[in-house]
Amino acid sequence: MNNKTEKIAGCLKENQALLVSAFANRFYLSGFKSSAGNVVITKNKAVLFIDFRYFEKAKTSVLGLDVQLSKNFSAELACFLEQNGVNELFLETDCVSIDEYSSLCEKLQGINVTTNPLFKTKLCDMRAVKSEDEIASIIKAQQITDQTFSYILNHIKPGVSEREIMLNMEFYLRNLGSEGVSFDFIVASGKNSSMPHAVPTDKKIEAGDFVTMDFGAVINGYRSDMTRTVAVGHVTDEQTKVYNTVLKAQTAALDSIKSGMVCKDIDKIARDIIYNAGYENCFGHGLGHSVGIEIHESPCFNLRDTTLLQSGMVLTVEPGIYLENNFGVRIEDMVVVTNEGCINITKSDKKLIVL
Repeated sequence: MNNKTEKIAGCLKENQALLVSAFANRFYLSGFKSSAGNVVITKNKAVLFIDFRYFEKAKTSVLGLDVQLSKNFSAELACFLEQNGVNELFLETDCVSIDEYSSLCEKLQGINVTTNPLFKTKLCDMRAVKSEDEIASIIKAQQITDQTFSYILNHIKPGVSEREIMLNMEFYLRNLGSEGVSFDFIVASGKNSSMPHAVPTDKKIEAGDFVTMDFGAVINGYRSDMTRTVAVGHVTDEQTKVYNTVLKAQTAALDSIKSGMVCKDIDKIARDIIYNAGYENCFGHGLGHSVGIEIHESPCFNLRDTTLLQSGMVLTVEPGIYLENNFGVRIEDMVVVTNEGCINITKSDKKLIVL
């Protein structure tokens, strides 16, 4: 076993096993990327069941898990559980459909397929605190993201479309070594920027527009996430006020982050600044979220999350103000939580840039 599967095994009894099928958890436990496969962990053993497409590579690259060629997984699983004296099987309860659950119950006669969320919580807690290697990959992904932002500033001008900017960013980011895009990039200009998750369109940039760009890179399977809002040509007093309010809110939140703080309290610090500035109905999403193998992980900075921050957690801090049918501003950094505060791994300038 490896360190991660050993932590899971330590929570299992001799008659219990955990089945992990979802990509993110499977990759986290095995370090192996594939579109399919299953990890099964018992008290004494961890096995990756993988089909012919990936078997050869898995045999030479997966460390700490036995690798077994899979042709009929349900039959293989039943045999494995019987051989290892298992009569209770835990699932990733947030990742298994009703059809999948029913099928497992039908095919695993004599096995209690439990819906107890114990290991959903265990895996979530494990993934929330990143190792040094995980943090190093995220930092490298963010470095590529910062470089891409510096590059694209020279290509944003009136007449260029949102979609053209997005494609230019993606090509440049991949050319720097990113394994792909962290998520579908957001490039929103003018009135489109009032929509937090606007999709890039053929709208052309105009003088006076705010342009919001939300994007990230992927290194070793780990993601980065950054947002910057820049102006083109000129800005109004209202645009300047909104931008400075968002920046003030973000700065206050960043200054308050450290291990032991409650997630929702960090959200409140930023939210109070935005609301007190007169924009109470203009900040409708959470302040941030954890990032790792997936772009949205737990815990989160929002109004409800009571998680205590721990050293090694990696989260975004992304306040925004969105004035419907007018414009929006979002500024997003990524931080690593420490006992003394946080390390901001996003290095791109946050002053109001007018191109």
